[in-house]
Amino acid sequence: MTATTNLSAGLTAGHRERLMRLAREVSFDVGTRLFEEGRRADRFWIVRTGAVELDLRVPGRRAAVVQSLGHGELVGWSWHFAPYVWHLGAEAASPVRAWEFDAEAVRAMCAQDAEFGRAVAEWVGRVIADRLHASRVRLLDLYAPYGSGSRI
Repeated sequence: MTATTNLSAGLTAGHRERLMRLAREVSFDVGTRLFEEGRRADRFWIVRTGAVELDLRVPGRRAAVVQSLGHGELVGWSWHFAPYVWHLGAEAASPVRAWEFDAEAVRAMCAQDAEFGRAVAEWVGRVIADRLHASRVRLLDLYAPYGSGSRI
């Protein structure tokens, strides 16, 4: 996790307050699937406590865990970009308490306030970049002949 992907560093206090107006508290037991790759992305979460593992389907193998997310981190970014389909899967690795957000409501708020929308888009963009890097490193560790080498 990099500091800029965490909610507290990813959005200003004012933007966090606006976003949190739409939050709903939820909890997940260990092993609960939050979403599946390829299915409709209509919500997202920010972890309060616990850990969520992101995984990627690999043909002919078990899904590969590519990243573990914890406190303050965004779970799911596919809700922000059409066609709103999950690019990864996610499962609770421990009991999880989180804030859940309705994607359509957040997108509407972003459309109504360009500054807020830009801030959310930049934050989600940083999350995507972080997830792409983590996925690449993890898949190289799992399947490349000599691993990923340096994380730089």
